[in-house]
Amino acid sequence: MNRPFRAMKAGDDATLMASTMIGNSPAMLDVFDQIRRFAACDLPVLITGESGTGKELVVRAIHEQSRRAAGPNVAINCAALPASLIASELFGYEKGAFTGATSRRHGHIEHAAGGTLFLDEIGDMPLDLQGYLLRFLQEGEIVRVGGRTPIKVDARVITATNIPLRAAIAAGRLREDLFYRLNVLTLHLPPLRDRNGDAELLALHLLRKIEGELGQAPRAFAPAAMTAIRQHSWPGNIREMIATLRRAVILANGPRIEVSDLRIEPAPLEPAALSQRARRYCVGDDRPRPEPGSPAERTAVLSALEASQHNMTRTAEAIGVSRVTLYRMLRRTQIQLLPHARPQMAGLATAK
Repeated sequence: MNRPFRAMKAGDDATLMASTMIGNSPAMLDVFDQIRRFAACDLPVLITGESGTGKELVVRAIHEQSRRAAGPNVAINCAALPASLIASELFGYEKGAFTGATSRRHGHIEHAAGGTLFLDEIGDMPLDLQGYLLRFLQEGEIVRVGGRTPIKVDARVITATNIPLRAAIAAGRLREDLFYRLNVLTLHLPPLRDRNGDAELLALHLLRKIEGELGQAPRAFAPAAMTAIRQHSWPGNIREMIATLRRAVILANGPRIEVSDLRIEPAPLEPAALSQRARRYCVGDDRPRPEPGSPAERTAVLSALEASQHNMTRTAEAIGVSRVTLYRMLRRTQIQLLPHARPQMAGLATAK
């Protein structure tokens, strides 16, 4: 029996992703059970898992089944904001706090009062701001930038990451005391390759959704196409499947989706196959990280890209950073992506 969760309305990829909280695999049934249990309490939740597994959907499901469902569900991507703006975005600021602060502004934490605050890519929060977040978790209060008066805020905090946080602690990029405050309830989202039988279920479900979205007549999967879907490792998880099926619906000529319409790329090499140069950059390695923008950083990123066949998700995982951070590294080291890798940048803001 499928067990879908009601999700907030959204558009484009978000609508399709919101419809993917279904599954019959033991791994997903366990996720659904944890969502129900976590929604019944008010403790911090840390969601882990690869990009594209649907972490934001889990946040919505927990929020909508909790006593805070009538309150706001505020999401912020810690990696998508410049470090200079994160403090004012999270905590707000007082009039005159800095040049351009012409009036008082409430931050995301205050906007989440009575509801849920979702901090995505928590491992990319600047170290100097982590202490302020820790105080909020401990005391339930914040101080706006440029202010002095503590402000009480009642908001549940849910965080997510696709990088190993214990390794980030070892590398000095995450405070250990903050980790223990966030890691009260942990929910790991399994990758699609570990959800036995769910790939076929999702493919059939998404095919109907995409056909409706594109105004296409219903089609069936050819047996070979379904076999390819079942056997593919889906390194980009549900996000990759959505892109693959959109492409297939457009390319298909007959009444069936053929394996050639899917154009599924060969699975990239595992991180274990990275060259020694790329390994020097990985989180948790004893060697110091290269300086940002340095030739050593460029060499490490190029090596990881080559080993993963320019798959952005696997490259980011291999060097121990989020995809947002990886794209920053590409820009500052002036690395040009291969044409087939560039489209992933368009979906970066919504891939979770």
